[in-house]
Amino acid sequence: MAVHMALHEVGATFDARPMSFAKRELHQPAFRAISPEGKVPVLLIDGRRLTEVAAILYYLARRYPAATLLPNNDPESEAQAISWMSFIAATLHPARRMGTDHIMKVWTLADQRLGEREWALDRYSIADIHLFRLYWRLANSLQPAPGTFPNLAAHHQRMMARPAVQRTLEAEAAIGYELPA
Repeated sequence: MAVHMALHEVGATFDARPMSFAKRELHQPAFRAISPEGKVPVLLIDGRRLTEVAAILYYLARRYPAATLLPNNDPESEAQAISWMSFIAATLHPARRMGTDHIMKVWTLADQRLGEREWALDRYSIADIHLFRLYWRLANSLQPAPGTFPNLAAHHQRMMARPAVQRTLEAEAAIGYELPA
């Protein structure tokens, strides 16, 4: 979903190939030929595969600099983006398998880290796309009480207003997006 949003944000022409977790399509030989690990997302660039959300978002931000999804020529801001992406991938994403108490702890950290800023960095970036995707999933599955994560909830609302997010949600709803177990 994050890569789908970023593709819309940068204005890339792409051919989406939705995969069903429920139908175990990630285990089919045709998909394993593209992604031997059986993981999504996979971005094919002239036939070469690129995997992992953070790497694909980074690639798209660099490949389409006019979209300004990554700070240009500012090593500290770029490092902050990578810091957010690493925190999201290494701390927030695996939390869903570690129980509700752990989930609440790490998402409280994310809420504090974001603070009252509008975006994760000084302006909208790939970090916001990645953060939104996981918080969207958390909000829809765990349904935290209002006020539990005020900064993330406000960020979620800002993200929901973005046309690329709306286009992605519409497209994924049309194909019957399924959360993996």
